[in-house]
Amino acid sequence: MTRALSTLPVISSGSLAGSPQPVLPAVGGLLLRPWEQADVPGFLSAYQDDEICRWHTRRPLTETQVREWFDAYRQDWQREKGGHWAVTRGGGEVLGRIALRGLDFDDGIANVAYWVLPAARGAGVASGALTVLTAWALDEIGFHRLELDHSTRNTASCRVATRSGYLLEGTKRSAAVHDDGRHDMHLHARIRGE
Repeated sequence: MTRALSTLPVISSGSLAGSPQPVLPAVGGLLLRPWEQADVPGFLSAYQDDEICRWHTRRPLTETQVREWFDAYRQDWQREKGGHWAVTRGGGEVLGRIALRGLDFDDGIANVAYWVLPAARGAGVASGALTVLTAWALDEIGFHRLELDHSTRNTASCRVATRSGYLLEGTKRSAAVHDDGRHDMHLHARIRGE
């Protein structure tokens, strides 16, 4: 359903789909790039990690499913629904994942999600990726607000959000289902110009 707005959209339709998904360089030799077919086995193996499984209930079970996800990621970009990047060391070794989802061009709002592989944890990979994606989304694309949420039990994700300038705005009670039941979720946000 198309809704009639009394205000202009914050971001014009076609702002993303009109160009290829960008490759974003970050500090420490990190590079955010679109997922490639060569990444399929590594992406699948990431979901064998206990910590990634603890916080992510949507998981691929086969390489075929991962390829379907990658196809959906490309379609998300073309349809301006989201952007999904591999967080890599110089474009090669995959260290993690970061995504911009739930794009609302009318209000200029989007959501961020991420995970990092065990070998890259504690080295600033997640915060480095989040910082560069945030700057791109707010300053180059023109989003007004970026949100991220995580289980209140996920203290590592809370540190990443805070370190990257996402203010804790509150707790959404019983807002998500994880394998071990319902979790309260922290809501963090960054506003353009902060």
